[in-house]
Amino acid sequence: MSAQKQNIPTRIFRTFASLRTGITLLILVVIAAAIGTFILQRPTTDADKIAQAYSPTALYWLDRLTLTDIFHAWWFATLLALVSVSIVCASIDRWPNAWRFYARPYRKPDPHFRAVLPNHTELPIADPKLALNVAEKALLELGYKPERIVDADHVSLYSEKNRFSVMAVYVVHASLLLIFLGGIIDAVVGYRGFMAIVNHQSNNTIELRDGGKKVLPYAVVCNDTGQERYEDGTPKKWWSKLAVVRDGKVVQEKEIVVNDPLVYDGLRFYQASWGMTGDLDQVSIVAEPFEGGSPQTVGLSLNKAVNLDPQTTVTMFEFIPDFFVRDNQIFRRSNDPVNPAFHLKVNRAGTESLVWLMPAYKNTTEDQKSPFKFSLTEGPGAMRMVHYTGLEVSHQPGQWAIWAGVLLMGVGLGVAFYMVHVRFWIMPVETKDGQLVLWIGGSANKNKDKFEEKYYELVAKIRHELGIKEVPAAEEEEKELAHV
Repeated sequence: MSAQKQNIPTRIFRTFASLRTGITLLILVVIAAAIGTFILQRPTTDADKIAQAYSPTALYWLDRLTLTDIFHAWWFATLLALVSVSIVCASIDRWPNAWRFYARPYRKPDPHFRAVLPNHTELPIADPKLALNVAEKALLELGYKPERIVDADHVSLYSEKNRFSVMAVYVVHASLLLIFLGGIIDAVVGYRGFMAIVNHQSNNTIELRDGGKKVLPYAVVCNDTGQERYEDGTPKKWWSKLAVVRDGKVVQEKEIVVNDPLVYDGLRFYQASWGMTGDLDQVSIVAEPFEGGSPQTVGLSLNKAVNLDPQTTVTMFEFIPDFFVRDNQIFRRSNDPVNPAFHLKVNRAGTESLVWLMPAYKNTTEDQKSPFKFSLTEGPGAMRMVHYTGLEVSHQPGQWAIWAGVLLMGVGLGVAFYMVHVRFWIMPVETKDGQLVLWIGGSANKNKDKFEEKYYELVAKIRHELGIKEVPAAEEEEKELAHV
């Protein structure tokens, strides 16, 4: 029983270190990420769009299973953690052999290794010292630094390139761990929300996707915001001029557009929407005296009195952007200024009269107590509405780890795919029939065709310098078969 208990940690380690476990977990992560691309996700999609896309029952179960916020779900973070554990266990399990191969390279081949190495050549020689000097020179000319290996009375040459490429797999493993760590941090600590700021005003409260709120220790001010359109009238882009105000001082300013956020204090403020609040900034109206006289154009803002003459002022105290009449009362239908109504108060020498200005009713008023009649100025600029900018706010503290992992993975894959570990061994040996030959062997861990070109170039250089004629391929095969 005690032995079994001691073996449990080892069994768990072996399970996580196995290639099958790692691939299975990685496939599950890929499937979960794929589901997250097909199902609308709450952090990136407006709630109204999600409600329109799915039925109430389907949306209930999607929310219940956290499929509408997969990348922040506890089970997705757990999957990433399990994959990370599997990578760590696999790396630890294979590290001793990899480090032994890297730290103690195989510099002097034994007879069995020489016999089974695919790329090897034997050149007959008379002087071993001269042959090694020629081989050393040939290696240098090809860009390989030779190393003399002295063992008792035997001297051989060893040369290699890009030994570090054998460690590329661990660089890739480290990059995956960084990416998964960033994903786990974002899922556990990160959050997303929305912030609406009225033009020329400020806000410091983020409305989180889960219904909560987060108050910032600073305020974001919208100095200006607007929309650009194409010639056909469709929106081209939204923009906002934002400023971060902390302790009464502007600490950062930026004009943002979609996908070019303001970044401050670990938060990213993206341009997400733009629209009208339903409030009026200013309206331009024409006031014409009933008693005769020249009409005048004035600009009205809500609850601000404007002089029409020395004895008369007009104040707009109510604005309805889209009105309709029911039971002789005026109601608001929407916040869009498609059918506006303006409630005005005219004060003349202390006598007040209330009038409605309704452009839909031919710009006239029916209150005869008013000394003026009013109409809306003609043209598209008669009304200036109050606009707001909608900001998508995200706090993703794990993004630095993710990007560091992506860059590190690029380095690791570059080394793994494009750096070839090349090794050459050259040594004088005696064949079975007592003939002295220069044995030349080489190997590469990838790109074997390109390596063979280098290998045969090295053999040709040594052969040429030693004055050895090239043996026809058929005759050389017969010699190799004879040795066997």
